[in-house]
Amino acid sequence: MQKNDRIRLKIEDMSVDGEGIGKLEGFTFFVKDAVIGDTVDAKIMKMKKHYGYARLMEIVESSKVRREPGCACARQCGGCQLQAMDYEAQLDFKAKKIQNHLIRIGGLEGIEKPEVMGMENPWRYRNKAQFPFGADRDGRTVTGFYAAHSHAIIPCMDCRLGTEENQEILEKVLSHMEKYHIPAYEEKTGTGLLRHVLTRKGFATGEIMVCLVLNGKSLKAADELAKSLQEIPGMTSILINVNMKNTNVILGTELIPVWGQEYITDCIRDVWYQISPLSFYQVNPVQTEKLYDTVLEYAGLTGHETVWDLYCGIGTISLFLAKKAGKVYGVEIVPEAIADAGRNAEMNGTENVEFFVGKAEEVLPKLYEEEGIHADVIVVDPPRKGCDQAALETMVKMQPERIVYVSCDSATLARDLKYLCGEGYEVRKVKGCDMFAWTVHVETIVLIQKKTS
Repeated sequence: MQKNDRIRLKIEDMSVDGEGIGKLEGFTFFVKDAVIGDTVDAKIMKMKKHYGYARLMEIVESSKVRREPGCACARQCGGCQLQAMDYEAQLDFKAKKIQNHLIRIGGLEGIEKPEVMGMENPWRYRNKAQFPFGADRDGRTVTGFYAAHSHAIIPCMDCRLGTEENQEILEKVLSHMEKYHIPAYEEKTGTGLLRHVLTRKGFATGEIMVCLVLNGKSLKAADELAKSLQEIPGMTSILINVNMKNTNVILGTELIPVWGQEYITDCIRDVWYQISPLSFYQVNPVQTEKLYDTVLEYAGLTGHETVWDLYCGIGTISLFLAKKAGKVYGVEIVPEAIADAGRNAEMNGTENVEFFVGKAEEVLPKLYEEEGIHADVIVVDPPRKGCDQAALETMVKMQPERIVYVSCDSATLARDLKYLCGEGYEVRKVKGCDMFAWTVHVETIVLIQKKTS
């Protein structure tokens, strides 16, 4: 077998990245867009020593769980990997992914396949979207999403995961760029002006934010564009974000108000939040309620506990915990997020919470060792890379009765659980939450407790 050969495969499994896995003469192939149960014809694209990659050419026999994608751009766009799979089958795929990581990486034998909390309507759930702008081969300005593993823009202004207002926002921005000959940013040369448009919507309030990410500090006739955007019901905040660096990071740190407030508000259950362009805020408010309810359940608070919320962002989980705890301490490295957290606490009248700026792995040891602040419960919701080793070590030193770990990457979660379980703790409960329907990503909530002798 060699590159460009055409082969027939029975797809018997799926990778953690959503690729179909089939074997031919004992050799494993990964096939994007193939679904478990399919029989496909594929073209070999790359050969490694023990495996290869192939492109789906034709579906010979469809799997029972195959479905028609809900978006015409699904196969080209890098955002959704599972749109060709039935939704219930997706939940099963994600449950197996969590289970396999906990067993294979975490060494947690006997872990059962967890429940993954799904959605009744898994469309239009994203309250945030970031649209890159660029030029197509004919030089026309386009916006949409990046193709998988590239920065080639697939034109798409109506992602079915996002809100319906996004399309009208993008149409108005493109029209303004055409009228005033405003160039899109070009990564290779660092020239051009408009890099991205970021949108946010408060699902509880209907408030909408538009943030124009510029390779500069001003936009021609910005007031005119703002007036046009104000025609969209719910428009609350229009800003410019300055990012003049040669970087793949979307947002810069400088914000320039154009019209309206510098933030929008939203509510989860009965907790209110102010959200700026730079704020971390869960993108799926429907599932966030389920996620936070599970965190509260696992935390087992009675009203007297001291709780640490590590990687707290704008205090979303902290304020939930504060309703049931004696005292909550939140730690976050981003100063702007901590400023938002303080405002959110004030807005909700929450007085039993205190926030600290800094790395969790630095703040936690300092406050524990120098000031003796203990923890009955620690809640941790780290970035995809998981917890820093110093933070894990201090968590163990503090000897909380319970640790509630919220993870967006079950592989790094499993690695951290392996350490904690080797230091006197054990996993008691595991549950998944489908925050990102049609993608391979899944949130996991784990209750970890001290081992009983």
